[in-house]
Amino acid sequence: MTVHAVHGEHPPGFAHQFEEVEQQREAVNLGMWLFLATEIMFFGGLFMGYIVYRSHFPGAFDDGSHLLNIKFGSTNTAVLIASSLTMALAIHSAQVGKKKPQILFLILTMILGALFLFLKFNFEWRADYHEHLIPGFGFRGDPHVQMFFCFYFFMTGLHALHMIVGIGILIVLTIMAARGRFNEHYYAPLENTGLYWHFVDIIWIFLFPLLYLAGGRYPIPGVTH
Repeated sequence: MTVHAVHGEHPPGFAHQFEEVEQQREAVNLGMWLFLATEIMFFGGLFMGYIVYRSHFPGAFDDGSHLLNIKFGSTNTAVLIASSLTMALAIHSAQVGKKKPQILFLILTMILGALFLFLKFNFEWRADYHEHLIPGFGFRGDPHVQMFFCFYFFMTGLHALHMIVGIGILIVLTIMAARGRFNEHYYAPLENTGLYWHFVDIIWIFLFPLLYLAGGRYPIPGVTH
């Protein structure tokens, strides 16, 4: 149902430059989708660079992929999928006017995001450092394998940076939710943050097979490598 801001009526979060709440919601959503389009182009350039170098040095990139710890990658994939679920539930809770579940699911989303970063930084990257797999820090091995790890650390590091930004936004939204700012009539900030969070999760869904699995880690029966 369309809500108009006339005769002093001012719905929560309604900006004066819009004629109605639905118009504001569509404008905000369009802005977020345009922002995500620029992010897709940015990450798309990295993916294309990876594909080009992999096509030139497939053996070295396969060797680099085999040096990654697939257990950490798989665990973090599950963690991010769960965080997308809790983010969606937080938005749904706002849409049906439930304050406490909304706050709970936002907190769970932040916890899962923090868990992803903790596993990535404190375990996986720490192990990579001790195994001399970080380019420029005593890397041992083929220089083309080192190129693989350049892509690996840059792409996963950039993804982690987006996660940190997302958690910062969620902290603000949780405070707003605790103050009762979101309800069934106004939840645009949650919805657009959800788009951002799901986008970051989808980027990881592409990174995981590209970096951890594309090296043919598991032999296919009857196929000789």
